[in-house]
Amino acid sequence: MPDFLTRRGTTWHFVRRVPAEFAALDRRGIIRHSTRIRIADDRIGRRAARVAQKLNEALECYWTSLATTQSASEASRYDEVRRRARSLGYDYVANEQLITQPIERLLERLETLVANGLAQDAPARAALLGTEKRPTFSLSRLFEEYEAATRDEIRDFSPDQLRIWRNGRIRAVAQFVKVVGDKPVTAITESDAIDYVEWWRERILEEDVAAKSANKDIGQLSRMLKEMSVRRRLNLPDIFKGLRLRGEVERSRQPYDPAFIQERLLKGDALAGLNDDARLVLHVMMETGLRPSEVVNLREGTIFLDAAIPHVKVAADGRRLKTEDSARDMPLVGVALAAMRLRPGGFAKYRDKATVLSATVNKYLAENDLRPTKDHTVYSLRHSFKDRLVAIEAPDSLIDSLMGHKTYKPKYGRGPSLELKLKYLEQIAFERPERL
Repeated sequence: MPDFLTRRGTTWHFVRRVPAEFAALDRRGIIRHSTRIRIADDRIGRRAARVAQKLNEALECYWTSLATTQSASEASRYDEVRRRARSLGYDYVANEQLITQPIERLLERLETLVANGLAQDAPARAALLGTEKRPTFSLSRLFEEYEAATRDEIRDFSPDQLRIWRNGRIRAVAQFVKVVGDKPVTAITESDAIDYVEWWRERILEEDVAAKSANKDIGQLSRMLKEMSVRRRLNLPDIFKGLRLRGEVERSRQPYDPAFIQERLLKGDALAGLNDDARLVLHVMMETGLRPSEVVNLREGTIFLDAAIPHVKVAADGRRLKTEDSARDMPLVGVALAAMRLRPGGFAKYRDKATVLSATVNKYLAENDLRPTKDHTVYSLRHSFKDRLVAIEAPDSLIDSLMGHKTYKPKYGRGPSLELKLKYLEQIAFERPERL
């Protein structure tokens, strides 16, 4: 029988017990709703199951809303009593700590309440006697709390950047809850962290998962817990300290050989099966070394085809750049210039969809024997671009400028001019095919 469905008389009913984590917020115990579908008309409950699913989704949204509202309310009350304590000349001290201190300190606070006529003022009593409980939340809500607390840090993300940022952290929290259970965040221990790390070790052995993936999730969880510990004054232990997995290997993408690009990718109909936008993005990458995300987010205001030196400008235009040094002007030569002339307004099909572009191109390259090894990807064109600059002995500072690399060096002057960049790019330009 489908979940939460039961027969009651002649009608299918939705029945679900309130989960333990929401029991204090929803006192009904067991929720019952009629689906209004007669059993005689739906013998196996298929139609009733669809109704039950909608009822369940609405119910879970309601419970989540209750928890979010309560969490925000608790945090607000806690902050308020702390401010009230300071306004009365005291630090807020939790009651369980206050009663362990010398009795004189407690009496001093009581005298302050009486002297200021605040003996019947509940917020003032909570502030000086430390009876407002420190707000907490369940582990399953860690990401929601973290996202709300760090809105300022992600305000300049594009929709796709925000999607990627959210998905990885949501997944990490869900996996942690799966391993250690959903408990108050203040109840998690180093033992829970070890259990989680051991779960990852098993996956590495049995599923050939990379240690880098494990460490990325561990790092994200650690950051979220530390941030919320500070923001909510939870004093959480650093449970993941020293638990990163060893054996992490950084696999460098292999650069395409320039001859392979010229003879295999640019000649004939090797890329004819790709859609036009994806193919033209590849042509721009070949001559500029721009990241896929930098190419697909070019638009009319950052493309200058009629300038004395045709070029594009990589800028934080509705999205966050990978590094501050990523902002740069890039001259257009060879097949990149020809491709941009065909797309003077940019690549609308893939705007803010760099991951979709990469998946599309990598699949095509693999299916058409255009990846010499599995380590060759669309990003390999960027590595090839750098190798070609090194081969003509371009200055390191120029290479860093063209690549948009973070140098960790003090910045002096304006950096390489478009003219200087063009001089070196013309030396490594590919021979343009008859048609793009």
